[in-house]
Amino acid sequence: QVQLVESGGGLVQPGGSLRLSCAASGSISSIYAMGWYRQAPGKQRELVARVLRGGSTNYADSVKGRFTISKDFAKNTIYLQMDSLKPEDTAVYYCNQNGLDGGDYWGQGIQVTVSS
Repeated sequence: QVQLVESGGGLVQPGGSLRLSCAASGSISSIYAMGWYRQAPGKQRELVARVLRGGSTNYADSVKGRFTISKDFAKNTIYLQMDSLKPEDTAVYYCNQNGLDGGDYWGQGIQVTVSS
């Protein structure tokens, strides 16, 4: 089993920054991809950013130019640098990992609140 632990969330004012981290542990096969999703109240969970094993990335249109995903797969860890935060970025952010063995794992989620 794989455990994903998120950290770095919290309350920030509009225009501010936060950096999320996600560390994986347990029975980890080779990682195919890791990413961040978010779910705001009353909305469906959506992809925020994802990074593949080879380093390619993709982002939701709403965060392009503001968020940056990075990886350190040697440490089974990814990061999400979030700049120029907006109130609409408020959500629970979830870390996700896909293994080469087909495994699909989720973290418990971490709250990010953007408010003045």
